Amino acid sequence: MDFLGLRTLTVIQDTINLVKENRGIDVEFDKDMSDPKVYKLWQEGKSCGIFQFESQGMTNFMKELKPDCLEDIIAGVSLYRPGPMDQIPRYVKGKLNPGHNEYTHPSLEPILNVTYGCMVYQEQVMQIVRDLAGYSLGRADLVRRAMGKKKLDVMAKEREIFINGQVDEEGNIVVPGCIRNGIDEKSANKIFDEMSEFAKYAFNKSHAACYAVVAYRTAYLKAYYPAEFMAATLNSFLGNLDKIPQYIDECKTLGIEILKPEINKSNTKFTVENGKIRFGLGSIKNVGTVPVDNIVRERKENGQYKNFTDFCERIADEAVNKKCIESLIKAGAFDEFEQTRSTLLASFESIIDVIQSGKKKGFAGQVSMFDLGTEEEKEELNEIKYTFEEHEEMPNKELLSLEKEMLGIYISGHPLEKLRNQIEMQTNINTMQIRAIDEQMSSNIEDVEMIMTRQSGKSKYKDGQNIKYAGIITSIKKKYTKNNKIMAFVTVEDLYGTSEIIVFESAYLKSGKSLVEENIVIVDGRLSIREEDTTTIIANEIKDFGEQKSKILTLDITNSTEEQKDKLRGAIKYFNGDKNNINVQIKIGEELKPCGQIYLTDEILKIFEEIIGMEYAYIIKN
Repeated sequence: MDFLGLRTLTVIQDTINLVKENRGIDVEFDKDMSDPKVYKLWQEGKSCGIFQFESQGMTNFMKELKPDCLEDIIAGVSLYRPGPMDQIPRYVKGKLNPGHNEYTHPSLEPILNVTYGCMVYQEQVMQIVRDLAGYSLGRADLVRRAMGKKKLDVMAKEREIFINGQVDEEGNIVVPGCIRNGIDEKSANKIFDEMSEFAKYAFNKSHAACYAVVAYRTAYLKAYYPAEFMAATLNSFLGNLDKIPQYIDECKTLGIEILKPEINKSNTKFTVENGKIRFGLGSIKNVGTVPVDNIVRERKENGQYKNFTDFCERIADEAVNKKCIESLIKAGAFDEFEQTRSTLLASFESIIDVIQSGKKKGFAGQVSMFDLGTEEEKEELNEIKYTFEEHEEMPNKELLSLEKEMLGIYISGHPLEKLRNQIEMQTNINTMQIRAIDEQMSSNIEDVEMIMTRQSGKSKYKDGQNIKYAGIITSIKKKYTKNNKIMAFVTVEDLYGTSEIIVFESAYLKSGKSLVEENIVIVDGRLSIREEDTTTIIANEIKDFGEQKSKILTLDITNSTEEQKDKLRGAIKYFNGDKNNINVQIKIGEELKPCGQIYLTDEILKIFEEIIGMEYAYIIKN
């Protein structure tokens, strides 16, 4: 099995262990693999984290198919590939309309009825040549291999044998062929063409079935143990910060809260607490698993850390250096104690130095006599030994910035979260959609959604398409071209991850004031989609992101004729749309009445102006 498969098997085992640890039960998978609750995830498009079914194309395919049995999952794995995927609309139609399957020839029905008339598996190719043309099992497998490896000379020879059969030197029939078995030459040729095209990329069913079983098990765990499953999934991507935001967002979708790291509650990895996921200390930047394992072991053996100085004293001999402690502070791991992060950052080095100095001078044994005192006396002695440089807590924006630096993601909040609705209104692409484009390009597979909805007027993203994208600038790399023109590579992060923005000189000069790290911006640009490169955005202009004021189209019909009013009704109905909607209100004298929403452009506004006059059709902003 490939790396993705091995990673998934690890996720499954880690989930089982977490369920055992948190719930005290052993996971028992559905032996029949027929649980409706599990298939509901696929039917509703909730396939994030499900093996082999995470891509947007696969998600759309399953939502359209509405799978309700393992056979559909096996077919899904096999069909979503170049060649076989041309059969997807036909398969979906057969699934949703039982008994209306189409066959190139009636003799194919016993072989293809289980897949609604579609060729899905390599085994079906072998069965076709055996049943229709009379091939032996061994020879059928040779044909399958020739088709898969595109051996044109072998296939040309086999086409003749498939259609007309083969006899030996003595005239004995070796292979009967389709015509001898009552299948006309035209149909036989068409069937051979279909097999040849299909077999180039086809799976064998046993291979697809193994993948489907693993996929079902991940879906089962997600359906019944979502917190444990998502924690295990996050643990599997600890070194991949591009993927973590996607799964954090999925946790939010599932209603699973992500808890920030805490020195007395976090373990090395992500764990589950009362249905919530606790961030692991080992995932913090610059910390490392060895120091964290020592910190966790000390806590388990000798009890929780009482305060920051107690922590520093107890881990002084545990290979936990200053850089590690600084990172823990920045990540908020000590927020449960009384000091602010600003205070700890200003004080921790001197506190550690006091401890190390005491050990070097042999104070450790002397200090131990303080243990004879009461808890209050020990606290007073600690105050004498250690001095904190008190500071007020830093602004929330800075706290979030440190959190992002240390964890790779925002946990306690996201600077863009309060702008989510505004961003969705003002943009038409996000990082998750850009990532889906790259997945599509790397797999050389046309988007399944487009295969099934070509006639619906929907369009996919394409090279050169104008887009609007919003997020926080996380880095700016300036450089000069050979012609001594300035340009920049700007990394912008939205709620789902980061994307690269290329800013050439003309756009750079227009955008200069907004090109500041940690600034929230909106990018007006175009997509650059290349087969061998990740998708990027070429900026036309980058501006500060501002909240969009709601617009209202006001139509003053106080003095309008009945004919004008009829035309207005028709125009409002005709221009009702899904995007760029703005509210419409009718004005009669001093009275204003809401009248729904319409899709509005400058050209459409001119139509309304022509109906009732420019001064009577105008836009106001709230």
